Amino acid sequence: MNRPVFDVAVIGAGVVGAAIARELSRYRLEVALLDAADDIGTGTSKANTAILHTGFDAKPGTLEAKLVRRGHGLLLSYGAEAGIPIERTGALLVAWDETQAAALPTIAATAARNGYPAVRPVATEELYRLEPHLAPGARAALAIPDEYIICPFTTPLAFATEAVLNGVELRLACAVTGVAAGPDGTHRLETASSTLDARWVVNAAGLHADAVDRLFGHAAFTVTPRRGELIVYDKLARPLVRHVLLPVPTALSKGVLVAPTVFGNVVLGPTAEDVDDRTAMASTAAGLARLVEQGGRIVPALAREEVTAVYVGLRAATEHGDYQIRFHPPERYLCVGGIRSTGLTASMAIAEHVVDGLRDAGVRLVAREPWTRACMPNLGEAFERPYRSAERIAENSDYGRIVCHCERVTRGEILDAVRATVPARSLDGLRRRTRALLGRCQGFYCGARVAALLSEATGRSVASLLGLEDG
Repeated sequence: MNRPVFDVAVIGAGVVGAAIARELSRYRLEVALLDAADDIGTGTSKANTAILHTGFDAKPGTLEAKLVRRGHGLLLSYGAEAGIPIERTGALLVAWDETQAAALPTIAATAARNGYPAVRPVATEELYRLEPHLAPGARAALAIPDEYIICPFTTPLAFATEAVLNGVELRLACAVTGVAAGPDGTHRLETASSTLDARWVVNAAGLHADAVDRLFGHAAFTVTPRRGELIVYDKLARPLVRHVLLPVPTALSKGVLVAPTVFGNVVLGPTAEDVDDRTAMASTAAGLARLVEQGGRIVPALAREEVTAVYVGLRAATEHGDYQIRFHPPERYLCVGGIRSTGLTASMAIAEHVVDGLRDAGVRLVAREPWTRACMPNLGEAFERPYRSAERIAENSDYGRIVCHCERVTRGEILDAVRATVPARSLDGLRRRTRALLGRCQGFYCGARVAALLSEATGRSVASLLGLEDG
């Protein structure tokens, strides 16, 4: 049998890998997008603070600073077209003592060096007028007006959807376990279930990018997972916070923030703890206790609010202070590693950078015409949802049949998610596409009904969907 040979294989279907596949789909190339998981964006991409950053505090002159700044504008424009929920809240970077206050002019100067001069000082009186629920004792602040909140789930799904619509072959549950020489100078990627031949390989494997890099004979960096725990407060807490409330950053991390979410909640976090285990996704009592304590110091009223959920993310930290994007043209291999919490913002700019590198390396790029766009279901609380649309309900009564009452998710939305170009195959996948099970009751009321509906649509048993049997 003749084996298909892909022009480019992208390893990793997080927000960066999906963005790269989408950008490659603009050209007449045969592209494969691979991921070890059974869905798009299941790693670092799904568990972050969901901020669209200006890059004001990045280290000037770094590749990260350049790509975050470029990515901010690209994603802001794209989000409006693609149905990604994005809200402009702005941010306030708050100093709580004289040492932190003394650092604010340097941070503002760094922002200007990064091409973002809109940062301005905020006096105490104005700060408390802007954020009346802020704890007493703040000394000063900087306003960063162009920080936005964004949906971290819809973004990689939108990228992957457009990639697939334009010919990219998506292979999930397809962990790359080895690399060998293929015919005519190609790479033969070995996976648990099959092999795949590709002329070029782009490594965007996130937490495992260093392991994949070593398969290609390189060892330029090592990923040390940085665990970040976050607490999500109920929607009744939303009036307590108007802006993203940022701390003065430390050498280890940007610190613990309090921010609204596009789903109408408030998020507190993350912690920052380096761990050895790349599957260490469990929360810890100590970490959550630290968050509660720090949250009380920022917005004391949060202590009286209900917690809806706790989640944990692992960031792909390395020993280097910048993205590890390395081109190896003679080997037809590109590594996109060390993409930390700013990767969501920078994703589209990283994709541009990768494609420019491929062009410079001699890959012939001919525009694909026509190129199909996608518009995703907008999950944002500030946007019209199907249950509120008389027109949508008139067209399809399933949009008037609410299944998840906490998040107002309808039967129509669930069926759409199962039938999508990149469909939901699990309850977790359904959460990220519809908000079902993400609300106050965390599926206690609607879980069985949602599972039954997903079972009917996919053919999987309810028991397997709930993890009660192998499936």
